[in-house]
Amino acid sequence: MMGIQQNSQEIEKWGRFELTMQGPSEGNPFQEVQLSARFQYKNYIVQPDGFYDGNGTYRIRFMPDRVGVWTYVTQSNHNDLDGQHGEFMCVEASRENHGPVRVKDQYVFAFEDGTPYMPFGTTCYHWTHHGNELLEELTLESLKESPFNKVRMCLLPTRDMKAPLRLVFDGSCPEDVDKTRFNPDFFNHFEKRITDLMDLGIEADLVLFHPYDKGFWGVDNMDAASDTFYLRYVIARLSSFRNVWWSLCNEYDFNTFKTVEDWDRLIQFVQHHDPYQHLRSIHNGTKMYKSSWVYDFSKPWITHQSIQHWDAELTTSWREANAKPVVIDEISYEGNSSRRWGNISGEEMTHRFWEAMSRGGFVGHGESFIDKETRAWISSGGKLYGESTQRIAFLRKLMEEGPSDWIKAWQRGEYGLQYFGHHQHAYTYVELSDNASYRLEIIDTWDMTVTPVKGTFCGRTKVDLPGKPNLALRIWKL
Repeated sequence: MMGIQQNSQEIEKWGRFELTMQGPSEGNPFQEVQLSARFQYKNYIVQPDGFYDGNGTYRIRFMPDRVGVWTYVTQSNHNDLDGQHGEFMCVEASRENHGPVRVKDQYVFAFEDGTPYMPFGTTCYHWTHHGNELLEELTLESLKESPFNKVRMCLLPTRDMKAPLRLVFDGSCPEDVDKTRFNPDFFNHFEKRITDLMDLGIEADLVLFHPYDKGFWGVDNMDAASDTFYLRYVIARLSSFRNVWWSLCNEYDFNTFKTVEDWDRLIQFVQHHDPYQHLRSIHNGTKMYKSSWVYDFSKPWITHQSIQHWDAELTTSWREANAKPVVIDEISYEGNSSRRWGNISGEEMTHRFWEAMSRGGFVGHGESFIDKETRAWISSGGKLYGESTQRIAFLRKLMEEGPSDWIKAWQRGEYGLQYFGHHQHAYTYVELSDNASYRLEIIDTWDMTVTPVKGTFCGRTKVDLPGKPNLALRIWKL
């Protein structure tokens, strides 16, 4: 797949053109040098920001989305960087390059070329932060063998990170962190891992802020100017990666330093400065079994609903409240943590996936085993130990066999997916059209079997079931 093309004359559609220039290194170039470029195809213009990459090197990255000749000219407050111009040819995308993921038909997703995409996410918040290359390679190998095609991952450190190898900002300890300068080594490494995910066909759902620092590094209580300074640099460096999503904050309501109005402003800043309009959302916290302060996803700068909640049955009400895709990015984790959010069984995780998807939503996975060789997957990656992963792979296979919007397909009488959860029906009735014929399949979501029901059916139909939990019924119009 297409990665960085250093001043290449041919870049594939949704690939990455990179212009590299030399400029001033004295003072603080991160703050003092402004750089952007005007890319033009016929009368269509895109203007991404450039960024300082250390040692006098400046870069401008651009993701073209139209085949043909693009011209560019740079703009800067420094003479050495201003007015540089050239052109390149954008060619058709390669076979595995489908472009960025977009919202399609209100509730589902597709790549920009129209290829359907269903997010089967997982969480590895800080798998790139520990300075353990072997562990990171093991994480990538585990992902390669898994059903997961989206990873939630953080940029900023947490309080528990006493001595991370690299930070977003210059500095190595709380006393010397300089939030007016960035650490190019951190970003070069982080970008390598985003590219690794892209090569595996995995979306990088980047968590831009979180509440877990509690003032230790000083990254969750930055002032408004520092927040936007950070965001603008991140967007300049990372928005040209086609597999990027923006998650403004994890558990935003747990951050006591910011108000909802602050988050509104920051999300709109991302919307304004991202030339490619990657997917944008924000993720709520929840006091388990007490309350859940879900963000108002009707706001126009939000593309999809990113939710933390343990009850997948609420998917229906969330869909009805906002005509946007529902992604329950945190539905608790399979594992044996002492925390309630981190010790559900593999059977329960599988159940919650099926419950949400049968109602038209998507779910994110996570593992929190604290006594395994590589410990908690959600923080460090490594190996996957849980029993749900292979069942989620089975679910993904079944879902991708059906229509991309299975709820609308059921409304049209073309396809159905009914899930019975913990109930143990001996039989059920399904209401089918009198004017069409259907075939039925009984799915055991835990044993991973699909059993056809003999015959074809129409009208109100009684279906005998095995009388055990974790069953689903799939309905196909002939």
